Amino acid sequence: MASRHILTAVAWPYASGPRHIGHVAGFGVPSDVFSRYQRMAGNEVLMVSGTDEHGTPILVAAEQEGVPPKELADRYNRIIEQDLVSLGLSYDLFTRTTTRNHHQVSQDIFTTLHQNGYIFPKTTMGAISPSSGRTLPDRYIEGTCPICGFEHARGDQCDNCGNQLDPIDLIDAHSRINGETPIFVETEHYFLDLPAFVDTLGQWLQSRTNWRPNVLRFAMNLLDDVKPRSYTRDLDWGVRVPLDGWRDRPDKRIYVWFDAVVGYLSASIEWARRSSDPEAWRPFWQAEDARGYYFMGKDNIVFHAEIWPAQLSGYNGEGAHGGTPGPLGKLHLPHEVVSSEFLTMEAKKFSASRGVGILVRDFLSRYDADALRYYLAVAGPETSDTDFTWAEFLRRNNDELVAGWGNLVNRSISMAAKNVGAIP
Repeated sequence: MASRHILTAVAWPYASGPRHIGHVAGFGVPSDVFSRYQRMAGNEVLMVSGTDEHGTPILVAAEQEGVPPKELADRYNRIIEQDLVSLGLSYDLFTRTTTRNHHQVSQDIFTTLHQNGYIFPKTTMGAISPSSGRTLPDRYIEGTCPICGFEHARGDQCDNCGNQLDPIDLIDAHSRINGETPIFVETEHYFLDLPAFVDTLGQWLQSRTNWRPNVLRFAMNLLDDVKPRSYTRDLDWGVRVPLDGWRDRPDKRIYVWFDAVVGYLSASIEWARRSSDPEAWRPFWQAEDARGYYFMGKDNIVFHAEIWPAQLSGYNGEGAHGGTPGPLGKLHLPHEVVSSEFLTMEAKKFSASRGVGILVRDFLSRYDADALRYYLAVAGPETSDTDFTWAEFLRRNNDELVAGWGNLVNRSISMAAKNVGAIP
């Protein structure tokens, strides 16, 4: 059987602080196990990711520490990379969204979408923090969902009913940063015309028979209430908007999630440029045998099963407005979105912003990486939320990894040495 080109696209961790084990349960260990298997099967594998260093989360964390955003991103890029290396993750490239290459690719995607008619200007209501005057991103605003009544809906969507929302729609909206009620003011932005991709994405999703059922159902439900989505934000930190009159504006940037998902492509291009063949990325994105697998937690399904496929479709000129592919040529949409559920602790979701969790580096200071990797591989939140307990972690390792698998390997090696004289 001929080998395939396998792109392992791993979710980009925010460079706003060290990562906890809930993060690596969703994107880290599953993607690494998958990539190692694909390499052993003889396939060509490109596993890429990096730190997501734009957007309000970085600005908020930098302000709290009293340092410039770039300094904070530099520090946590090193810490996160060290943690993931210590955990044994086998990235071919772990990069950053602040590279010149990433900015260029992100702007190329935007420019082509605009030229193909999938991005348009619109005046809308933006949420502002009354205490700082800073724009509050959708995900930093919470309130009650006006559709299902869920009390912890976010400004971009409700995780309970799955509907897309706008911050101004929320009942009793408040900032997750300090609890204050945001002020809504008029602001001009560029929007991605998501409704123009409903038919294209619907046909694509219907062909995804290999996806986990919960992921596919969630993605299909997103198409029931599709609205244009703001592609830009009122920020001074991020990728500049590559249009006349906007390119040099100090207060407008591309929305962090719209540039973060482009990172899978920009990282692939960077990897190729670092090699002896600058075109080496193309087989992973354009070859007939190529397959792209995207790993993340379930709270990021919307960006990988709707937003990024829409961006790619528009770049390829395949939405309702037609168009021509951009300078890089036609690009493959994801073959599979591999989304994990949440790892919880005492029934609470691991959350860096809420202080719930165990940091990867703290965990590895007490236990070997293989102990954590094994636990997350066999008991991680693959199809349902999993509650982490120390008792279950110890039982899995002592009874299964050591007493079960360890004993099997020891006996097999001993018998081979005794009967053959060497380990085959």
